[in-house]
Amino acid sequence: MTVIALPRVRRRAPVALGVCLLSFAAFWCAQRAAHVSMIDLMVYRAEGETVRAGGDLYALRTTEAHLPTTYPPFAALLFTPLTLLDTAGMRTLATAGNLALLVVFVTLSLRLVGHARVECVWWVAAAAVWCEPVWTTLRYGQVNLLLAVLVLWDLSRRPGHRCAGVGIGIAAAIKLTPALFVVFLLVTGVVEHTRRGSGGRWLRHARGAAVAFAGATLVAAAVLPHDSWHFWTRMVFQAGRVGLVEDTANQSLRGVLARLLHTTEPGTRWIAAAALAGAAGLAVAVAAELRGRRDWATVACAVTALLVSPVSWSHHWVWCVPMVLVLAATNRTAAVCTALAFCTYALWWVPHGPGRLELHQTGGELTLSALYVAAGFAFLTLIGVRLWRTSRTA
Repeated sequence: MTVIALPRVRRRAPVALGVCLLSFAAFWCAQRAAHVSMIDLMVYRAEGETVRAGGDLYALRTTEAHLPTTYPPFAALLFTPLTLLDTAGMRTLATAGNLALLVVFVTLSLRLVGHARVECVWWVAAAAVWCEPVWTTLRYGQVNLLLAVLVLWDLSRRPGHRCAGVGIGIAAAIKLTPALFVVFLLVTGVVEHTRRGSGGRWLRHARGAAVAFAGATLVAAAVLPHDSWHFWTRMVFQAGRVGLVEDTANQSLRGVLARLLHTTEPGTRWIAAAALAGAAGLAVAVAAELRGRRDWATVACAVTALLVSPVSWSHHWVWCVPMVLVLAATNRTAAVCTALAFCTYALWWVPHGPGRLELHQTGGELTLSALYVAAGFAFLTLIGVRLWRTSRTA
């Protein structure tokens, strides 16, 4: 049996690799045929140029859309090498780099759920490149896959690893949303310490992430003192600078409430809803982690961060890849439905664009424009129910 199976395994991996390369090549051609602007990548490059020129980073308005700088100053430092490339070279390198990061992301996601066979990586990557969040990430030249890889790489280290926390801390220094993983680790450690007197490894992990975040932020403050002061005292509180809250692309709880209530600012209703969702999502993530289900815990924390963030653009939901993989090992029907939600581009079937059309969406249109948020809540509910059932059985 082993003699027969081994050649089959060796044949499957090259076939899967070939299909993945063909899928990536078709994707690359489709992106070029669509004349993608990679507009966010152009903003990153402008930020790097501003840093090198000693300009005011948060007064920057660039591209035809007059987009501002929204990330912490540390991110702008990392973007300075982009200024060494011409536009064509930068776009090519960014696309190739994001495709490579997708493969790493899929590898880490499969490792998270315990299915890290080589051929599985190629098959999943070949399909994942076509889901809307990944397509849009590459379309804009975004950093979402890099941040997700940093977080997953960190959480896949063995307990007590000397680099524990570095990935999460650096990701949070580039963009604030991954900071919720620090809170998740801290709360898990505190709960475990309260219950059993242990929990040190989670507390050490959280401390390592906090130190990495503080170190990166202090480096940025030393190089860019004015911009750092400006960001941490003013810009960090101005969520409206990122874009229109009611935009269909805003797949956060705040965006859904804005469209549902037909208002540009849901105000305290969003704050209350986000607080409840954040508490519930963190509770599910902590419970899953303490049951030894890091796969459930990691995705639950990521989904919670996306739900409670003031703005979570559709391309931020690249976490749909590990979400579907986790569901595939738990509930295949839920996995298929979730995959359809992220791969059908149904989010864009509703009126959107100039004129703030999202403020006048009907019931069916509101449902489609809340698709990712609904998928996130459904995931948290499913995992929460399974944890409750297993606790009753135990």
